This record gives sequence, C-alpha cells and structure tokens, in this order.
Amino acid sequence: MKFGPVPLCHAEGATLAHSVALPTGRLRKGRVLSAEDIHALKGAGITEVIVARLEPGDVDENSAAASLAETLCGPGLRLSHAFTGRVNLIAEGPGVVVMDRAALEAVNAVHPMITLATVPPFQQMAAGGMVATIKIISYAVPEAALSAASAAAGHHALSLQAPQLRDATLIVTEVKGGAGEKGRAAIEGRLDALGVSLSQVVNVPHQTGPLTEAIAKATSDLILILTASATSDLDDVAPTALRQAGGEVERFGMPVDPGNLLFLGQRNARPVIGLPGCARSPALNGADWVLSRVICGLRVTSQDIAAMGVGGLLKEILTRPQPRNPRRGAGGR
Repeated sequence: MKFGPVPLCHAEGATLAHSVALPTGRLRKGRVLSAEDIHALKGAGITEVIVARLEPGDVDENSAAASLAETLCGPGLRLSHAFTGRVNLIAEGPGVVVMDRAALEAVNAVHPMITLATVPPFQQMAAGGMVATIKIISYAVPEAALSAASAAAGHHALSLQAPQLRDATLIVTEVKGGAGEKGRAAIEGRLDALGVSLSQVVNVPHQTGPLTEAIAKATSDLILILTASATSDLDDVAPTALRQAGGEVERFGMPVDPGNLLFLGQRNARPVIGLPGCARSPALNGADWVLSRVICGLRVTSQDIAAMGVGGLLKEILTRPQPRNPRRGAGGR
C-alpha cells in the first residue's frame, strides 16, 4: 500500500486518509474518492490530499477484517458487518467464551496492522455482548500477511459454550438469628442470566444429618448449598454432608477474594457447589466463575480453580466485619 499526499489529478479512486471539510459538508476518511469528490475538492481550493492506494497483493481493510473474522468465528457467535476495517464477534445467546489463547496470540504476532482484541477466557456473556473485535489498522494489508494470520488462527479459535443445565436446587442451612434465605434473589438472578430455573429452595438446620438428606433428595441438574455458617474446613458440615450423601468433594477453597470459601463436588454426576457467603450479594465473586462454567457444561478441575488466583479477582467488601486492608486509625495504628 502506498500512503501519502498526491495532487488531485491523481487522487481519483484512492482512499482518503484524513477527513476534509468542504463548504457543503465533509468528506470522511476512508472514502474512495470519486470524480464528483475531486470536483468538490477543486471547488474548495484544495490542490492535494493524503490518500492510501492499494498495490497488487493488497487486501482492503473491510475485506481483510471480514475474512479473518470468519475464520475465527465459532459456534454461538455471529459477525457484525465490516466497517472502517472492523468486524465484531457477537454472542448469539448467554454462555461462556471458549478460546484457543495460543492461536489468538499468534494472530496478533503476524503483522502490526492486523489486530484482535477479546474478552478474558471463560467470560460469561449475555446475548448481544461483544466477544471480540478484529481491526485492520491501516487501509489495506498484504494478502500474504492476511493468509498467515488466518493460518495462525486455525479454525474457530473463538466460540461460545451455551448453557447445558436446565434447573437447580438451592439448599439453605439455618441457625437461630442467621441470614436465612437472604441472597436468594441474587442467586436466582445468576441462574436466570444463564437460562437456568431455580426449581426448588430447601431450608434445613445447619446440621450434617438434615443437609445430607436434602442433598440425597435433590433431583435437579445442579445442587447449590448456601450455609448459615461459613464453611471453614473440608470436614465442616456441608462438605461432610455431601460425602455422606454419596457424593465427593473435588475442591475446597479457591484463591479468589471474595469467594475463598467455595467448594465444588458432585453426586451421581450432578455438580454440587457449596457457595461462599459473598454469593448472597449480586456483586461479582469467585463463585460466578465456577458457576457459569459448570452450567455451560465445562469441566472445572481443582487445577482450574487454583489458576484463577493470579490476575484474577481481588477486591474489598466494605461491609466485611474484618476488612483485608483496614484503615489506619488515629495515631497511625
């Protein structure tokens, strides 16, 4: 591609690089200049313009963006129309973003004018949300570079995993003066965002026996447990109840704050999530990252949860009785 100022007599058919104001309006950058445009520019006393000219072997920005986006776009995503060298990948429904990170990084390493930006891996999306944007920075790129980027992308390196589970049971343990069903609306809202119905809410005393019985009776695709007292050990009430009901605990604790006191397990191939107390709030917490993946049918291992800590969620809760970063009082204590 050739870029730079040219006399008007050589500008027809070239792409205008910068917008130009005219007495009757404005010629926008990116416009392919016509004979009428040249006449209007002459009438305004303009003798030269800065343009981009495609050379043999170049691909224009919109065609290049559309081509690469089509290669990247997997199930659950749709493409926007190409405009000013940009194409967006849009979620067709709720779900979790799945990506081949190495392939996407390889795309961005091919040519500085070919760029791809995405949401984080496993980001939960609503219908219509933007998952990625492909932007060709210049007005054209070499066809060889576009071919290399497409090869690096492989096939469908970005996709949206749709929800697989249909319904959930919420088991709430109770103690005298406890929170009770506080937080039910927040949990139900999380489920609803992924198309999962809260089919049953069961309240039991905060004791191993009643909780074991409630877990054993649950028949929904997903079982959620919200305890009145925080689960602070693998042998605490809720993990013990799950094991006594014939299930197993795959992971207790996660390096995400808020959300440390989550546990994940299963019973008869049904996932069971012991929710941390922060799940009573609609604010983002570690449970959201596990819940969305589980609902969308993605396997979540102990190692997956261990990896959520670095570069993950770390925020203070203002209402927390013992803040992680307490303010210093008078006297500097």
